Amino acid sequence: MIRNPQRPGPMPYHRYRPYQERVHVPAFDRRWPAARIDRAPLWVPVDLRDGNQALAEPMDADRKQRFFELLVRTGFKEIEVGYPSASRADFDFVRRLAGLVASGAVPEDVTPVVFTPARPELVERTFAAIDGLPRAVVHLYIATSPVWRETVLGRDRAEVHRTVREAATLMARLADARSGADIRFQFSPETFNLTEPDYVLEICDGLTELWDASPDRPVTHNLPATVEIATPNVYADQIEYMHRNLARRDSVVLSVHPHNDRGTGVACAELAVLAGAQRVEGCLFGNGERTGNVDLVTLALNLYAQGVDPMLDLSDIDAVREVVEHCNRLPVHPRHPYAGELVHTAFSGTHQDAISKGLAQHAKDAAEAGVPPELAPWNVPYLPLDPADIGRGYEAVIRVNSQSGKGGVAHLLRAHHGLDLPARMRPDVSRAVQALTDDSGREATADDLYALFRTAYLEPGRGAGPVTLESWSTGHDGEHGRDGRRGRDGERSDDRDRGHDRGTERRHRFTCVLSVDGRTAPAEGHGNGPLSALTDALARAGIAVDVLDFSEHSIATGSAGEAAAYASCRVGDRTAWGAGLDTSVLGASVQAVMSAVNRAYAR
Repeated sequence: MIRNPQRPGPMPYHRYRPYQERVHVPAFDRRWPAARIDRAPLWVPVDLRDGNQALAEPMDADRKQRFFELLVRTGFKEIEVGYPSASRADFDFVRRLAGLVASGAVPEDVTPVVFTPARPELVERTFAAIDGLPRAVVHLYIATSPVWRETVLGRDRAEVHRTVREAATLMARLADARSGADIRFQFSPETFNLTEPDYVLEICDGLTELWDASPDRPVTHNLPATVEIATPNVYADQIEYMHRNLARRDSVVLSVHPHNDRGTGVACAELAVLAGAQRVEGCLFGNGERTGNVDLVTLALNLYAQGVDPMLDLSDIDAVREVVEHCNRLPVHPRHPYAGELVHTAFSGTHQDAISKGLAQHAKDAAEAGVPPELAPWNVPYLPLDPADIGRGYEAVIRVNSQSGKGGVAHLLRAHHGLDLPARMRPDVSRAVQALTDDSGREATADDLYALFRTAYLEPGRGAGPVTLESWSTGHDGEHGRDGRRGRDGERSDDRDRGHDRGTERRHRFTCVLSVDGRTAPAEGHGNGPLSALTDALARAGIAVDVLDFSEHSIATGSAGEAAAYASCRVGDRTAWGAGLDTSVLGASVQAVMSAVNRAYAR
């Protein structure tokens, strides 16, 4: 066991208290476990305030402007734009937005939100910042939990409540003085999840009354899990308690603001919505203090993957990520849900096989249903949503390394190079790839795989081996042969190329100049088809060959077409697979047999 040299002995877990010793959660007949989410809540990004204050290098005005424009394009309808009383930069940015209203930079369906502590001079500074904005939400906050009241603020419950009411009264008076502006109010009891429930209700209900909330002019009560202290079900119980006990409930927008200290911010938000929350604050990709705010992108796409409209446009996830990374100067992790570079990528062989088969089945089901694949129901293993729906291609879904199997190798060769390996050949090819990746320790790209396949399976049928055809031609007995080198007959009959000539008794002839270990001599063979005639010619030269398995298919390559063929042959007591690629099926078939012969010799 590894020990901290500064602290010998076991980790002092006894220093910490469970949540039930820190905050009382009333017992009641919770209903949220039976609820279902069938619509998206109002998403409110706080990247320009909460996210920005967590950055080592806070955004300048231009980066903030670019981020704001991204949020508007994505479809957010309330956007927290800053903490104008905290810094000149935030104040100036809000003033900049106010100056851009006439140009349409702040659309009529988008409401900026500004953040203020419960101090009169800072409330006044905040209202000065929003002067000229036709609509805004002024967001008032104060910490309410016992530890913050006693340690940070040095006030008791009554003093904190009085501070909040004084600031809220000033907000109402300043809003009334701004005729023509639609100014609404929001309150956050910071550290709500550590605050006595009766106290939170007392403050929130008092503000609902003070601000004269109504269904057509509701107030927002935002209940933060400022620092996570418990499992998500506890937060859900706290939210449902408030949902069921707030006064004038139809005049209140119940909002949540989860952080991610325990790594469960997304779960907290989802369970909170089940418990009655109508609005969720968070950041794109989970930026924020400490371990970050809840990730709105993950929340939205979780809903999307359940068949619920997220009310956001994330159809180009990489473009969204690029802007966020530029503005925050922080990378999005490669394994980040939905947006990371590797989240749709499988290296494991079993995963690759399932995905490859799933994609093929999806295409088949769509064709049978007569709908485009992009509109057909999605049910592909290991992919909770179609990568194309968020602007991703399928190129990176399957990638090959030493952990990969035959399914992934076959998928990449088919998807990128049109080679549809027969199932019985795939283990053989996979072993060759395994040897390559084990030796290199690197990932093998689709081009790497094709280069290996060409070297190992195609070139042995094209003269790279001890047994080669210097020239060859085919025909029927009694006819002049067709020259295999000058333009092979090109016929694509499966019966002809597999050695079966139905409806005729004429036998096929294969004539060639054969080189074996550098010794060249003419050879001729006869059989029921071209391949059986080829194997007969080889047998007459002392090479016994049995074709055990064979398949072929066409490959569309621009205006021209190619054929691929695959053959498993027994040569003496050795068996090997070979492959061929040619403009004719016959040419590809001959190459495949010769490749198998040479690969068997090499073994």
